[in-house]
Amino acid sequence: MAPVYAAGLGASGSGLTLNPVAERALTRGASTLSTPMSPPPAFGNIVTVLSIDGGGVRGIIPGTILAFLEEKLQELDERPDARIADYFDVIAGTSTGGLVTAMLTAPNKEGRPLFAAKDINDFYLEHCPKIFPARCGGPLGLFKNMSGPKYDGKYLRSIVRELLGDTKISQTLRNVVIPTFDIKLLQPTIFSKYEAMNDVSKDALLSDVCISTSAAPTYLPGHQFETKDKDSKPRAFNLIDGGVAANNPTLLAMSDVSKQILLGNRDFFPIKPADYGRFMVLSLGTGSAKVEEKFDAVQCGRWGILGWLYNKGATPIIDSFSQASSDLVDIHASVLFQALRSEKSYLRIQDDELRGDTSSVDVATRENLDRLVGVGRALLKRPACKVNVETGKNEPDVGRGTNEKELIHFAKMLVDERRARLKRKGSSTLSL
Repeated sequence: MAPVYAAGLGASGSGLTLNPVAERALTRGASTLSTPMSPPPAFGNIVTVLSIDGGGVRGIIPGTILAFLEEKLQELDERPDARIADYFDVIAGTSTGGLVTAMLTAPNKEGRPLFAAKDINDFYLEHCPKIFPARCGGPLGLFKNMSGPKYDGKYLRSIVRELLGDTKISQTLRNVVIPTFDIKLLQPTIFSKYEAMNDVSKDALLSDVCISTSAAPTYLPGHQFETKDKDSKPRAFNLIDGGVAANNPTLLAMSDVSKQILLGNRDFFPIKPADYGRFMVLSLGTGSAKVEEKFDAVQCGRWGILGWLYNKGATPIIDSFSQASSDLVDIHASVLFQALRSEKSYLRIQDDELRGDTSSVDVATRENLDRLVGVGRALLKRPACKVNVETGKNEPDVGRGTNEKELIHFAKMLVDERRARLKRKGSSTLSL
C-alpha cells in the first residue's frame, strides 16, 4: 500500500499520527485520498471494540443505546440470552463508562454477564439519586463544596462492592480496559484483563477499579487500595477519575489490542500489528453541552481559582479537560478510519446539544434521569455523524443513515463475526 498514512498506537493510546500529506487530504475530504480502498476483512478475523465515555448520570445515554443494540443482536442471532459481551473482544469504559463495562463483563454465578444491557438504566434510575443526593445550593452549598468533595461516595462504594463482590479484573468475561489516574505518581494507571493476567499487582478487585475511575475531582473522593506483586510485596494505588487521563477510552482499547498483537497473543489471530483495517469500533459518548457556548475568553480571562472550579452551575476546568480528551480521541480515531478508507467500521454516537440539567453529571432527580433516557432514545433516531477534523464538532455523515440504522448494521456484522469464529473453531461457545 502506498505510504499515504502512517498510524501507530502506543501504550498510552495517544500516539496516533498522520503524515502531512494525509493530514491535508483529510481536511479537504476523503474523496481526495489517493490510497486505494482495501478489501474489507473476512468475517472471523475482525477485532471488535466497544468504548464508553465517562459522564456521571449521563451514563444513561449509552445505557439506552446498548439496550437497543443487545435487542438487535438477540433478534439477528436468534439467541434470547445473547449479551453484549458475547460479541466484543474488548470493552473499555471510563468513570461511569467503567461501571457499565463492569456490569456487562463481570460474571454471575452461572458464568454469564452480571447485567443484560436492558437492565443498566434500571440500575441508574434506582441508585443515582442515592449516589448523588440533592445538596443545598447558594453560598452555603458552595462553601461546603470548597471544604471537601461534593459527595462522600459512601453509597457508591457500598453498592459497587455489593454488586461486584470479590471479582477481580482477570475474571471478567471479556478483556476490559478501564483507565484511572494515580494522583500520587501523576500518571495514568490503566487496568486491563490482559495486564492483570501477566502482572498480579494489576489484578485488582473490579470494585476498587470502578470506584477509582469514578472518583471525579470535586465530586467524589479519591480511592486508595493495595495489591501484592508476585513476590507478595504490597503495591499502593492512589487513584482518581479516569477522565483525567482518557474520558473517551477508544484509543486505549485499540492500543491494548495492538499490544497483544505485537506480543503474539493468539486470541487476536495471525494479523499484522499495523493492520488497523480489521478493527470495528463502536464508541459511545455521554453527551455534552457544546451548543450552549456558556463561556468565552473574555469571561475566563477574569477568573481565578474559584471561577474555574465553579461558574454558572458548571465546573469549567473539569468540563474542559474531560471534553477535550473525548474530542481529541474522536478526531484521532475518525482520521485513522478515514485514512484506512474504512469509515463504516467506526461509529461514534454522541449528542453535543444537551442543555440545562441534562448536561450535568450529577443532577439525579427522577425528572432529569427520565429526560436522559429520552435523550438516548432520540439519539437513535438522529443521523449518524462524524467529527469535522477542523472544528471538532459532530456533523451528519451524508453517507450513512440514522444511528439506529447504523447500529443494526453493526449488529449484523457482529453476529456474522461471531458465527464465523464458531464455525472456524468448531465449537458451540465463543472463546476470544
